[in-house]
Amino acid sequence: MKIVMTKEGGVPVPAGSLGIFVEDLNYAADGGLYAELIENKNFEAKDVHGHVGAFQVKNDGSFAWSVCPEGAPVAIKVKDDRPCFVENPHYLRIVTERAGCGVQNRAYDGIFLKKGDVLRLSVQMRSYDYRGGVTLGVCERGAAVFSVRCKPRADGKWHRYDFRVTAKADCAGARFALTLDKPGAIHLDDVSLMPENALFGVFRRDLVELLKGLHPGFVRFPGGCVVEGNDLANRYRWKLSVGQRERRRHNWNRWAVHGAGETGDFRSPFSHYGQTLGIGYYEYFRLCEYLRAKPLPVVSLGIACQYMSKEAVAVDDPEIETYIQDALDVVEFANGGRDTVWGRVRAEMGHPEPFGLEYLALGNEQWETPESDFYRRFELFAARVRERWPDIRIIGTLGPDADTPRHDEALAWTRDRLAKDAGFVYASDEHFYAPPQWMYDHVTMYDGYSRDAKIYAGEFACHVPGAAPKLSPEANVWEGALAEAAIMTGMERNADVVVMKSYAPLFARIGWTQWSPDLIWFDATHAFGSASYYVQKMYSELTGETAWKTTADRAGVYASATSAGDITYVKVVNATQERVTADVEADFGFGEMLRVVQMCGALTDCNTLQEPEKLVPVEVAPTSARSVELPPCSFSVLVFRK
Repeated sequence: MKIVMTKEGGVPVPAGSLGIFVEDLNYAADGGLYAELIENKNFEAKDVHGHVGAFQVKNDGSFAWSVCPEGAPVAIKVKDDRPCFVENPHYLRIVTERAGCGVQNRAYDGIFLKKGDVLRLSVQMRSYDYRGGVTLGVCERGAAVFSVRCKPRADGKWHRYDFRVTAKADCAGARFALTLDKPGAIHLDDVSLMPENALFGVFRRDLVELLKGLHPGFVRFPGGCVVEGNDLANRYRWKLSVGQRERRRHNWNRWAVHGAGETGDFRSPFSHYGQTLGIGYYEYFRLCEYLRAKPLPVVSLGIACQYMSKEAVAVDDPEIETYIQDALDVVEFANGGRDTVWGRVRAEMGHPEPFGLEYLALGNEQWETPESDFYRRFELFAARVRERWPDIRIIGTLGPDADTPRHDEALAWTRDRLAKDAGFVYASDEHFYAPPQWMYDHVTMYDGYSRDAKIYAGEFACHVPGAAPKLSPEANVWEGALAEAAIMTGMERNADVVVMKSYAPLFARIGWTQWSPDLIWFDATHAFGSASYYVQKMYSELTGETAWKTTADRAGVYASATSAGDITYVKVVNATQERVTADVEADFGFGEMLRVVQMCGALTDCNTLQEPEKLVPVEVAPTSARSVELPPCSFSVLVFRK
């Protein structure tokens, strides 16, 4: 068979066009990227259940905490009078009748440490008349991994106590405990146990390093459905995510009720899933700087998640101004000088210089309905943002799916507005989660897109029937990653249309997952990329600056090609069950084959905790200048040099 590149019709590949999408689902933030080890650290957990449009939210501040030792004569009660922080008013009152008793925290799957690990421990305590000592530490099977003591002031005021601790032994699944040295009562709030090696004192290192390995051009945040909320009160409000971390108001997570229907009393195993906002907008912008990626924040348009609610602030309601101002102010927080309100907040948090925000996404996968009045709403927001911040590139949305009437209608509306105003949007966010055959059938779909409207493929993933619903690493089988590699050849060939792209979702904590497949899987101690992760990595690392028209003359083989300087990258997916010999040709000089980077395996193969690198790219030595053997079910990048 032949793969043929044609110089005529070549298009530029936008730099940094492959990015990542960070949304707090599957415990991606609390319990994941946010390195905090204590679960429900501020006693603000909510228990949420119900059905679409009618969820019950109940305070359950003692969630993840229990009496220590089990069965000890200890009374615990969550209170909110005279709180430590009014934004998060709940705290824990502990009364013990026996020395050496108190409370313990389950810490998700428990605390895992290696001997020599250094951590920062802090706690807020208040004592009225207790004058004994308090012991804090991690124990496993009766042995102390680390232990510190302090004596709270008995003055009826809140005081913070800070410690730097070192693990004296390994532990796996241990509990953090706080006990009183003698009978008495104390109040407890804002308990934190943070690894000292956390990036910026916030981010879990191994997860960040996996992100860094993708070389993302941009980072979309914080959603997704989290932006919208199950109702508007539950939406993500970025202004509550900045400033002093302890004062960031806890919010229950929209994914706590994922799977709820129109009726009944649905309760998820993750009904207490919440957001402490330990990773807020300031931390997000700093992460982007670290990754050398452009931020792409997403703001609410005053519409709750349309899958979960019909609630929306009417476009003509004066309340809509609050949402517009939030959109304007997030740009000011990122780019404003110290003489602006939100620029000063950023500077006081430790970043005097602007972050250099270029993009702003208005809304997430919304569509036109009588309740949403989406088109008129979007035009209002876009006009106000461009008036205040004319250099910002606006990202629009085409709804929750592709290849549907509502998607096509939204794209036609977008093109109509762009015909009248070329700066209306930079690109429109398009989402699709589909089975392998759909991916193969739609490899060429962008060939037919009009060149006058740019696309951001903001959420896409292949869902293999029978595998995708497993909510475990076994959801990310090679069959799905191979189909993703195929449809991305179509994205790459049409780089003048698909100017941005990001797989979704990004993270999943094993055993704490609401949605699969996912790009990166992790538990308390390990993190690894799925097969899809390595496909994305190959596209990120092995892509040029100009995309050529590329054809493959065999069914089931898909190809794209790009060049930069004297290097040409030819991506080839052999989705057939046969070994194929491919000859590469072009109407321009592209040299000889220098490298072959390849992934292949059985369609049911996947990376797991036990075999985290079962499917990874490998170097294959070329055996010919312009001809290559393509194994069955393989994805290869052929690297040529003139």
